Amino acid sequence: MKKLLLSAAMLLFLVSCDKEEASVNNTTSGAKLTERGCASHQVLEEQLRNDPGLAIRMNEIEEFTQNAVLQNRLVNGKIEIPVVVNVLYRTTAENISLAQIQSQIDVLNKDFNATNSDFGSVPALFSGVKANVGISFVLDVVNRKSTTKTSWGTNDAMKKTAQGGLNPTSPTTKLNLWVCTIGGGILGYAQFPGGSSATDGVVIDSKYLGTTGTATAPFNKGRTATHEVGHWMNLRHIWGDATCGNDLVADTPTHNAPNYGVPAYPHYSTCSGTPVEMTMNYMDYVDDAAMYMFSNGQKSRMLATFASGGPRNSFAQP
Repeated sequence: MKKLLLSAAMLLFLVSCDKEEASVNNTTSGAKLTERGCASHQVLEEQLRNDPGLAIRMNEIEEFTQNAVLQNRLVNGKIEIPVVVNVLYRTTAENISLAQIQSQIDVLNKDFNATNSDFGSVPALFSGVKANVGISFVLDVVNRKSTTKTSWGTNDAMKKTAQGGLNPTSPTTKLNLWVCTIGGGILGYAQFPGGSSATDGVVIDSKYLGTTGTATAPFNKGRTATHEVGHWMNLRHIWGDATCGNDLVADTPTHNAPNYGVPAYPHYSTCSGTPVEMTMNYMDYVDDAAMYMFSNGQKSRMLATFASGGPRNSFAQP
């Protein structure tokens, strides 16, 4: 198991190291995307360069998180998160239906409450650590805006009305989810706790949201949003964004690098101890059909963000 008591220098390394990139097609040309691309880590690196205070805030959040988990100072009670969906569209296809949006909310509720139909597929090796996170989501409002943009990239322009996007709605009490064409082979990205509330939330490409409508295989089971909301709740990629890296969770095995597609089980790591990798974890890069669990350690890490004094405690208030 991984050692979690990290120095400030080690934490800063984790959030600034280079990430192995997925080899993907540019989806703006209409080519089918076959490998998952999440830009959360790259966006974080850019935010760290532009905001010198962010590293300090994230280090404080990390120290709080580790202490909260060790002392079991987690949320006491049920968390229900209202979701504001901001749809930015140029084409009719990009102006996705309410049914497609609701299908994504349904997936989030299943995945975060262990009622997903594939939860029982977790191998026996990991059955003792598979988690019911116990966080629920409810659709609050859908905002729609027509645009002339063919793709938005990852510079947060979709989150700013002045740049043609939509400003977030009540971001300290509501999860804002922007749906648009991102481009560049990116399925989605999220802002980690500690960033500006003016850009807080999750962005998902309209072709990879929910389970119906424009949802495109192999990313048509709503797991892109599950993965990105995990980041929003302070989860790292399971390989720690480095070869044999550290995701700051004790009960997830050390991974060499991201996994893609549908890996055969068991898939062994060549890192120290050669553990079986938890490829079915939502924070890996496998296809939607191949990911179906969070671990108890990840659950504790997420719940710590909502605890008293945590960076998302405002979401846990009555």
